[in-house]
Amino acid sequence: MGILSGKHIVLGITGGIAAYKSVTLLRLLVKAGAEVQVVMTPAGKEFITPVTLAALSGKPVVSEFFSANTGEWHSHVDLGLWADLMVIAPATASTIGKMANGIADNMLVTTYLSAKEHVMIAPAMDLDMMAHPSTIRNLKMLQSDGVEIIEPAAGELASHLVGKGRMEEPEKIFEKIVSFFGHKTDLIGKKVVITAGPTYERIDPVRFVGNYSTGKMGFAIAEECADRGAEVVLVCGPVNLQTVNSGIRRVDAENAREMLAVVEKEAYDCDIAVFSAAVADYRPESCCDSKIKREGMENMTLKMVRNPDIAATVGENKKSGQILVGFALETDHERENALLKIRNKNLDMVVLNSLRDKGACFGTDTNKITILDADGSESAFELKDKRMVAKDIVDAIVSKLC
Repeated sequence: MGILSGKHIVLGITGGIAAYKSVTLLRLLVKAGAEVQVVMTPAGKEFITPVTLAALSGKPVVSEFFSANTGEWHSHVDLGLWADLMVIAPATASTIGKMANGIADNMLVTTYLSAKEHVMIAPAMDLDMMAHPSTIRNLKMLQSDGVEIIEPAAGELASHLVGKGRMEEPEKIFEKIVSFFGHKTDLIGKKVVITAGPTYERIDPVRFVGNYSTGKMGFAIAEECADRGAEVVLVCGPVNLQTVNSGIRRVDAENAREMLAVVEKEAYDCDIAVFSAAVADYRPESCCDSKIKREGMENMTLKMVRNPDIAATVGENKKSGQILVGFALETDHERENALLKIRNKNLDMVVLNSLRDKGACFGTDTNKITILDADGSESAFELKDKRMVAKDIVDAIVSKLC
């Protein structure tokens, strides 16, 4: 599932050189979980093949009123009822004129005239056509009919002239689509690395040193970041959780050293790193190859050695513009210990919670946090469901991107 899971979108493609950009837009929509039906004008097929689009969408492309081989009728009325949104990108001057004046001589315009859903168009044409009074008049007519115009950009055009007429970039169109469905898009283009859950440090093949972390908080943050458009890498210890958003790439790690190896690789080019995992501070110096038997052993002594500090390691190599977020679960001197983490690990903020707060400990579906910032500010929140807590945390992170 993704941010557009369950959404039905008609993607209209017309006969312009910008049709190649529609492939990227289609990929973004499908990756976000949308079900997309491509409808092309006959001229559109001269620029991009229906085979390519059908392979990406998983649906046969609709272009004609009837199938040439079977005589099957393609119902524009059914498409209009099925869709939640119609997007035409690129929209040529010819198609814009036909839409504005109700000239239903192809499947795409007929589908538009049957559309009950919101319609967006992304014009693409040469600068003289874009500036022509008839085009300007037709766009105003469509706007008055409720069509949303995604303004073209200025730049070099197919004619090699420079001016306004380039179809907006697919990523920008995708942002507008996501926003239309009520989702935030403030992390599109950002890579976020998140650690979650416990680490298990083996004593022998059947025993380990670990903690009670379930990973619920880290998973909630991962889902929130992915829902806002981020590329998310979730590095998690042994947990019984599954991700929902298809924009999350999950990497499993058992112990602290495995987790560090993954994080160092992924955090190198990330924009944001969130260290929510409850990493074991120590591990047994050695791990027995076979199960330790208690017979003949009145006592057992484990020699423990210190594990690497993942947040501190990334903090030492922090790059300009990166935002690093730590977590502090404390039992006493909470604020002092959290501020110490910020300084010692070169973090931008720390999310603090206390075991003394009921409902804010391991294994719960709720949390009560205070966010402490490196600039000295802090924000306290009431007890909330962890998914809502994740929104508060990500809002705080995004505020530092501005």
